[in-house]
Amino acid sequence: MLNILWPAFLLISFLYGILRGNVDDINQSIFESAKNAVELTITFFGTLCLWNGIMKIAQETSFTQKLTKILKPAVDFLFPEIKHNEKAKEEISMNMIANILGLGNAATPLGLKAMKTLQKENQKKDTVSNSMAMFIVINTASLQLIPTTVIAIRASLASSNPTQIIFPVWGATIAAFITAVSATKLCIAISKRKK
Repeated sequence: MLNILWPAFLLISFLYGILRGNVDDINQSIFESAKNAVELTITFFGTLCLWNGIMKIAQETSFTQKLTKILKPAVDFLFPEIKHNEKAKEEISMNMIANILGLGNAATPLGLKAMKTLQKENQKKDTVSNSMAMFIVINTASLQLIPTTVIAIRASLASSNPTQIIFPVWGATIAAFITAVSATKLCIAISKRKK
C-alpha cells in the first residue's frame, strides 16, 4: 500500500507545484533536501560508528557479562522461556542497553542476532514464540534514557537546546514500555490458558 501512497503523494505535490507556477521553488527544494539529507546522514554516521564501536568493545570484554547480570532479573521476568539460554540473555541485554542509550540503528544488528538465537530455540519455526513476541514489543516500545538519534537530529538542525526533549522522551518511552509489556504478558497468559 505504501508503494502506491508515497509515489502518489510525490506526483500530486509536483503537479500542484507546476500548476501553481512554483517550478523554481520545486527545483530549489529538491537540491536543498538532497543537501540536508547528506549532512544528516554524515551526522548519523559518526554517532553510529562511535556507539557501535563502544558496543563492540563491550562485547569483547567482561562488561557484557556485568551488564547481563544487572539486567538478569528483568530479562528472567520478561523472558521466562529462555532462563537457561545464556547466549540469548546476553544478546537481549546488549540490545536492550543499546535501545536504552537511544542507539536505535546501532541496536538493530544486536537485535537481529538475538532474534536468530531465539529462533533456534523456537519449536514452531513458522510461528513467533512468546519470547520472540516479547522481544519485538520491547524493541518497538524502545525504552530510552538518552535519545541519541533525536538529539543528533536536533543538533544538526541548529536547535538552541537539542537535549531539551530528554524528559518528555523518558515519560513517553516509560509509559509505552509498561503498557506494551503488560499487554504482551496478558496476551501470553490468555494464550497459555486456551491451550
